[in-house]
Amino acid sequence: MRNLLLRSGGRRAADTAASAASRRPDALRRTTLAVNSRLLIVASIVAMPIALYLGLHGALLPLLLATLCLTTGTVTLALSHRADYGRAAEGQIYGIMLAGGILTLADPAIADFGLAIALLGPIHASLLTSRHMQRRAWLLLGGVVVLALAAAAGLIVWPEPAGGAMRFSGGVAFAITALVVAHTANRLNTAFEVYDRGQINAYRHLLEHVQDAVMRFSTEGELLFSSRSSEQLLGCRRYELTGSGLVERIHVLDRPAYMTAFAAANHDGLARTLEIRMRHDGEASSTGAPSYIWVEIALSPVIDGVAAQPRHEVVALFRDITDRRDQENEMRAARQAAEDASEAKSRFLATIGHELRTPLNAIIGFSDMMSANIGGELSPTHREYAELIHNSGTHLIGVVGMLLDMSRLEAGKFELHTESFLPESLPGPCLDMVAPLARAKGVRFEQHHTAILPAIVADERACRQILINLLSNAIKFSFEKGVVEVAMKRQGPWLNLSVTDRGIGMSPDAVARIGEPFFQANEGLTRRYEGTGLGLSIVKGLVELHGGELRITSEAGLGTTVSVLLPINGPETKMPDTGSVTPLRQAERAPANIAPWPEQKRSAK
Repeated sequence: MRNLLLRSGGRRAADTAASAASRRPDALRRTTLAVNSRLLIVASIVAMPIALYLGLHGALLPLLLATLCLTTGTVTLALSHRADYGRAAEGQIYGIMLAGGILTLADPAIADFGLAIALLGPIHASLLTSRHMQRRAWLLLGGVVVLALAAAAGLIVWPEPAGGAMRFSGGVAFAITALVVAHTANRLNTAFEVYDRGQINAYRHLLEHVQDAVMRFSTEGELLFSSRSSEQLLGCRRYELTGSGLVERIHVLDRPAYMTAFAAANHDGLARTLEIRMRHDGEASSTGAPSYIWVEIALSPVIDGVAAQPRHEVVALFRDITDRRDQENEMRAARQAAEDASEAKSRFLATIGHELRTPLNAIIGFSDMMSANIGGELSPTHREYAELIHNSGTHLIGVVGMLLDMSRLEAGKFELHTESFLPESLPGPCLDMVAPLARAKGVRFEQHHTAILPAIVADERACRQILINLLSNAIKFSFEKGVVEVAMKRQGPWLNLSVTDRGIGMSPDAVARIGEPFFQANEGLTRRYEGTGLGLSIVKGLVELHGGELRITSEAGLGTTVSVLLPINGPETKMPDTGSVTPLRQAERAPANIAPWPEQKRSAK
């Protein structure tokens, strides 16, 4: 029994789908073609005995028309069965126009049944065929009118005399043609009514069940329609939104923005989108305070392209964006917390750096005094201890200096003092500074630069720090008794300063992360090379301050080439105009005056 019910239900659903498909305009147009062909066949079969009788008595016109009607119906029905609907429709049009032309020639009067039948041809073509065939039908009508004029003028004479049989045949032919055209118009009118009703029902169902609330306002701003989803959005019945109910649910601070946007859509015909707060009448909270949600409203005017109206109807789409706004607020709070943490970190590094540098200078100074036997002659063991103290202090003050430079770069307080100088003066002092490190590892230097280099406008101290950091890294990651190459050349408007080593190299993933603070390619507790991972970060920051570029090419086991491109004419001094507003606030005081790097080295000695 259940299977029978399922089968009957499935058959009923299939029949319903087939019925709905058959009511579509295209399907009804094809069905109408077949029905018209059958009407022509039936009418010709009914009229054929009378036509044969009149033909035996000398009236050949009725027989000719009946034969034409039967031929047209049979041929077009066959074409419809073959799904050649375009030719079937054209066959019916040609049959109508041919019948009209024959009757026009047979009757010398201009206004006769033939001309009336021919006038029905373009009408039938407009219902069933394309524009091309419609134009052809009008041309054929013009030809029939010419035949009517020729017959009236006696230029063309039908072999049979006009009589009652001719008029009877014309009336019957006109009645059949009118019946076919009327049937076509009625069926297609029904099809479009059903189709329009189906479209309206589909749109109504869509509006009622769409997740976003849809509302329609009149030209006077009155709420005409609100979808069912508006009840869930605002927690109230739809009738409560009429009148001033909708505006009263908008937060009082957001009402001016809503009224302005609605006026732009209603008066000016401009689409507007805004985000406002609206009261949600859900479950009342324990405090009794109203609950508000964030709603995005898209206002779209309904513009009539025919008649210019001073006001337009407005369709509004309401969407709940409370979750999105909460996420934005959380992201904004997280970003602010991260910025505060970064600022606190920079402040801590600057403070601890300045606090450490004073005792470190004292440690280095007294270790120098001990090594110089100022406090007395030292034993070999004590002299070794003093050297260890001096080397460790020098290393620590270098780390502190990098921390201070990094904190100033991150805080945007590193100021460049640019001047014009010759690039050839850079490598010498920098190579002397890293020479002890190179001798300890057996690394030798090679210099390559073009004979003539233009003067460059840059901060010479910052450029020396860039080169020293690059040389230190190259020596550190080179193999024993390796070679480090320093090259300088002009590259268009840039000075290309590159340092190449043939050391351990880096993987592509490590190259992509170069410039991140405290990053080293060999990280972890088992790393072989000491360092803070700030050298290349400082280099990248200084290069960007000059408006230059940092490029790194490396391959594991084959070495690394670090190229720095510095603009010859110096960094840009005029910042581009932006739409952002810079808040005015009191500048923070630096913890202490920071001495330039050469003075640090001099005091360390």
